[in-house]
Amino acid sequence: MTTKTPQTVNQTSGTTSTPGWVSFVGSGPGDPDLLTVRALDLIKSADVIVTEVPDHEPLVRRLLGLPEAAPEGPEGQDVEPEGPVFVDGGFGQDGQPLTHAARAKVIVRHGKKARVVRLLAGDPFLYASGPEEALACVKAGIGFEIVPGVSSVAAVPAYAGIPLTTKDRREVAVVSCGGKVDWSAYADDRTLVLLSGVGALPGAAEELIEAGRDPKTPVAITRVGTTTEQQTLVTTLEDAAADLAGHRIAPPAVIVIGDVVDLRETLSWFETKPLFGWRVLVPRTKEQAGSLTARLRGYGAVPDEVPTISVEPPRNPQQMDKAVRGLVEGRYEWIAFTSVNAVKAVREKFEEYGLDARAFSGLKIAAVGEKTAASLMAWGLRADLVPSGEQSAAGLLEDWPEFDDLLDPINRVFLPRADIATENLVAGLIDKGWECDDVTAYRTVRAAPPPAPTRDAIKSGKFDAVVFTSSSTVRNLVGIAGKPHPSTVIAVIGPATAKTAEEHGLRVDVLSPKPDIEVLVDALADFGASRRADLIDAGQPVTKPSDRKPASRRKSRAAGTSS
Repeated sequence: MTTKTPQTVNQTSGTTSTPGWVSFVGSGPGDPDLLTVRALDLIKSADVIVTEVPDHEPLVRRLLGLPEAAPEGPEGQDVEPEGPVFVDGGFGQDGQPLTHAARAKVIVRHGKKARVVRLLAGDPFLYASGPEEALACVKAGIGFEIVPGVSSVAAVPAYAGIPLTTKDRREVAVVSCGGKVDWSAYADDRTLVLLSGVGALPGAAEELIEAGRDPKTPVAITRVGTTTEQQTLVTTLEDAAADLAGHRIAPPAVIVIGDVVDLRETLSWFETKPLFGWRVLVPRTKEQAGSLTARLRGYGAVPDEVPTISVEPPRNPQQMDKAVRGLVEGRYEWIAFTSVNAVKAVREKFEEYGLDARAFSGLKIAAVGEKTAASLMAWGLRADLVPSGEQSAAGLLEDWPEFDDLLDPINRVFLPRADIATENLVAGLIDKGWECDDVTAYRTVRAAPPPAPTRDAIKSGKFDAVVFTSSSTVRNLVGIAGKPHPSTVIAVIGPATAKTAEEHGLRVDVLSPKPDIEVLVDALADFGASRRADLIDAGQPVTKPSDRKPASRRKSRAAGTSS
């Protein structure tokens, strides 16, 4: 879907011009996955983004795939920024908070000449400055639209496992505690949702009890709801003041008062995710981390990608050039892809020569596993051979046919791969009667060290887990950042990676039962769920590995296959 900005036509010249336009977009309560499809589409096409909170710019940069900060030119000179222009809608250039009127002027100024997305936390028209800013656009003659966002009123209780209504509880009152409130008006048994109520809760609880509300009425206080830092404190009206002071709950928080809070005990789904709040180190190449980090987030983890491997072209491209020419000339019977990177390398070489997938006509194609086969499918190629069992070079060799001089007109195989790949596949193919052109299609080299705070977090145990997807990620992470702390849970994709980890002095806690990224993350989640259950059974508070001493760490290893 592409956003179309209204156009006007100059009646004299017949040319078109694009007037300014402002989209008031609700960013939701915190979880970026709660952004609407319309909101994302507008963000992608915006010239200017006017933010409301500090998290908005990093959020937009992540959604658009932009660097975390705008680049600088030589000697600090600014360069043309990539993506939209960011304007702070919370504070002025003097560092002082903007008034409603001053913020409206900023929006009008940009809205007169550009496509503006005004990001607002929650919903633009619910306890937000959207109405006043939209009225300023009307006065200035600027077109605008409203894109509703998920409000914290409903979202935060839902993420805390608290339904605001049930078949027996149908009445809900939303109370903003920013001004004076007559709490006697809420003395009945309606469910109350309090916004900006952390400071007001002690007084509100006292007045509600005085007005006749049951002192035992349940209260839930959820801070930074819908994010992986979410915390929920459950108390009662009579204990709210003491518990609030004891736990030092700080805003922002949403407070729910009513019997519906009791349902949290059985309906809590977000904070009970197996890896909830775990900070997980992902040492991979940047372009390969997407599916892994997405799956980790699905289990409630906070992935931190640290590139340890850089994929680069071979130092001498002549061997690859010769092999591609041989492929086009019909020199090979088979081509075997042993990784997604190999597919990418061959595809880039084809594009360099102006070739496309039609050059594979008559050639049999093998893929080491389903992920590699999927990357071939994205190129328009279907693999003729994918291992039926273990998805590895050994599994591929197991299913590879013997050379038959009656059935196979050519006995040669093109094997594009990494410079550090093992020789087992080549040796096995030769044993089956095939000749191999074993070609270095790409190199894997060690990436630059991560920033000092990340290195410190790795060594001091601030990460709860690290996920190793190959032996090279183990070697390279230790080489550029040092060994993870003993309290950090170590998860590996297979026995070969586990052996490398142990050779580097790391104790492996989780071994994937299959050499597959998704299965590896699932195994780590199973470990987290088991650990959580053990803590609950022992009557201990649920903590993260980074909160506990190394000696308390459990070891859990499932049967697996080689990586």
